[in-house]
Amino acid sequence: MKLLLRWLINSLILILIAYFVSGIEVSSIYIALITALFLGLVNALIRPLLILITLPINILTLGLFTLVINALLFWFVATFVQGFEVASFVSAFIGAFLLAIGSWVTNRFIVSAKNSQR
Repeated sequence: MKLLLRWLINSLILILIAYFVSGIEVSSIYIALITALFLGLVNALIRPLLILITLPINILTLGLFTLVINALLFWFVATFVQGFEVASFVSAFIGAFLLAIGSWVTNRFIVSAKNSQR
């Protein structure tokens, strides 16, 4: 249930990002759902491998290179989801950053709601 809720909220966050950030377009709610699903899969499967490969750069930049990895993966998902367009790396960087913040806030609320039910 929590996974489904996070997926739906991330889809809504993605639509809001497309509304406010120029260079990012989501053609429909259905495309936002698919994009959020693919972003979740890519972040779960490919991102850890990329972070491991780029560990020396990550250490040198005190973890800030992870933001670049997130932006590249955000841009990568746009290449194979029709209806989700990212115009440039800067747009991808801003979009990935805002999505990460939105996901973090969402997770904090879900965990807080879970703890308050006990």
